[in-house]
Amino acid sequence: MILAVLFFLLCSFQTSAGHFPRACTSLRNLIEKECCPPWKGDGSPCGQLSGRGSCQDILLSSAPFGPQFPFTGVDDRESWPSVFYNRTCQCSGNFMGFSCGRCKFGYWGPNCTQKRVLVRRNIFDLSVPEKDKFLAYLTLAKHTISADYVIPTGTYGQMKNGSTPMFNDVNVYDLFVWMHYYVSRDTLLGGSEIWRDIDFAHEAPGFLPWHRLFLLLWEEDIRELTGDENFTIPYWDWRDAESCDICTDEYMGGRHPTSPNLLSPASFFSSWQIVCSRLEEYNSRQALCDGNPEGPLLRNPGSHDKARTSRLPSSADVEFCLSLTQYESGPMDKTANFSFRNTLEGFASPITGIADASQSSMHNALHIYMNGTMSQVQGSANDPIFLLHHAFVDSIFEQWLRRHRPLQEVYPEANAPIGHNRESYMVPFIPLYKNGDFFVSSRDLGYEYSYLQDSDLSFFQNYIEPYLEQARRIWPWLVGAALVGAALAASLVGFTNLLCRHKRKQLPEERQPLLMEKEDYNSLLYQSHL
Repeated sequence: MILAVLFFLLCSFQTSAGHFPRACTSLRNLIEKECCPPWKGDGSPCGQLSGRGSCQDILLSSAPFGPQFPFTGVDDRESWPSVFYNRTCQCSGNFMGFSCGRCKFGYWGPNCTQKRVLVRRNIFDLSVPEKDKFLAYLTLAKHTISADYVIPTGTYGQMKNGSTPMFNDVNVYDLFVWMHYYVSRDTLLGGSEIWRDIDFAHEAPGFLPWHRLFLLLWEEDIRELTGDENFTIPYWDWRDAESCDICTDEYMGGRHPTSPNLLSPASFFSSWQIVCSRLEEYNSRQALCDGNPEGPLLRNPGSHDKARTSRLPSSADVEFCLSLTQYESGPMDKTANFSFRNTLEGFASPITGIADASQSSMHNALHIYMNGTMSQVQGSANDPIFLLHHAFVDSIFEQWLRRHRPLQEVYPEANAPIGHNRESYMVPFIPLYKNGDFFVSSRDLGYEYSYLQDSDLSFFQNYIEPYLEQARRIWPWLVGAALVGAALAASLVGFTNLLCRHKRKQLPEERQPLLMEKEDYNSLLYQSHL
C-alpha cells in the first residue's frame, strides 16, 4: 500500500520550500544582498505587478539582547538575515513566500482570500490508509531534491563575503533537518575556538514560536510536494505513556532484533541516512554541515540515563505547566523559574517550576528517552518522531494560550537571549518571520488540534448544556407564568380604566383640569408601564 502511494506521489512531483531560496544564491544576489525573486505568475519581483508585494529594505529591531552572547559581528545569524541580505520581498494582504507566491497560514485559493482551519489528529486516530499515506509522504520528502531551496556549506566569510557562493542541493526532509541544525549550532570563532552557549531556537522565549513555524512550513512543503492540500502533521500524545507506543514497524519503526540501537529492517526508516550529526567534527574544522549522509538513524527508547530522566511526562505534569501564569521570567533562559516556556521545554521541574540543571523533563524528556539521534539537539529532526513529538508540544502551548489569553505584549520585547526578542526575525527562515507573530492562537494560523476540539465540546457539555437542560424542563412553567402575568396585567388595566371613567362622570366638564398634577401624571405613567 505504501509503495503504491509513493509511486503515485513520485509521478506527481511538485516543488518544495525551506531556507535559502535557490533564486537568491547567485553571485549577484550575494554581492547586492538582495533576495527579491520574480513571482512565476507575472514575472515581476515579488509579484509587484499583481499587487502581491514589493522589494524593500529590511528593518531590524534595535531592542537590546540579554548578556548570554558577549560577541558582536562573529556569527552569520546575528541580526538575521542582514549578513546575507538587506532587501527581501515584503508581501501584501494574505500573500506570503520568498516571492510572495504563497498564501499566509490559514488562507488558500488563487487570491488567498479563502479562510480555512485544518485539524491535526492523534496518529492513533488515523485510518490505516491515512497512516500509510503519512509514511509515504515522509519517504517521498526524503527522496526528493528541493527544487526551490539549497543549503550553504560555508559561512559568509568562507564565501569571501559572497564572492564565492557555496551551496548544496538537499532533499526536502533533510532541508528541515539542516535548518534545525543551523539554528542551534555553535558559533565558530576561528581557529579552534567555538562558543557553545548560543541557540536561536531553544532555551529562551522563541522556543515555542520557532518550532510552531517550523511545523507550519513543513506542512506547507508537504502539501506543495504531494498536491494534498488538506495534509496536517499528526501528533503523538505521550502523556502517561509507559513506553514508546509508536515505536513499532506499523508506525515509526520498531527495534532491530539483534542491534538495539538500530531500527527494525521491516521499517521504512531503517534505510534512512541521517545528516548534520557530527557536531564536534564541524567545530574542529570550523565548517558547516553540508547535508551529506552520515550513517543510519539511531534509536533505543528506554535505555537512557534514568538518573536524568526517570519517566515520561504525566498528565499532572502537563496540567502544572498550564497552571503557570508567566510565559517567561527572570533571565529568560534555561535558568528561569516559574516560566511556562522553561517548564514545558524541560529545564524546570514540572512539579515545582524551579529550574534544575540535573534533570530533563517534559519536552526534553522525550528527546533523552529516545536515546539515539533524537537525543542530540542539532540532529534530532532526523528522526521523524520529532514531528509527532513537537506537534504535541505545540498543542500544549496552544492550550496555555487559550487558557490565559495573553496579549502579544506578554512575549518579551527586549533583553531575551540573542535572536529571541519579540521583533527579532527567526533564524534561518527566508521569507522573514518574527517571534511575536506566532504568539497567537493556532486558529489564527489555520490549524486546530482534534483533542482540543473535543475539550471545547466537553466544556459545553459539562458547563453550558446542564443549564440549557434545566431551562428546557421548566419551560412549560415559564410559559404558564407568563400567560398568568399577562392576564393579571390586562385585568388591572381594565379595572383602572373603569375607575377613571367613573371619576370623569362625577366632575362637571368645565371643572376638569386642563393640566394634570405631577402626582397624577406619574400615576398614569406607572399604570401605562404596568
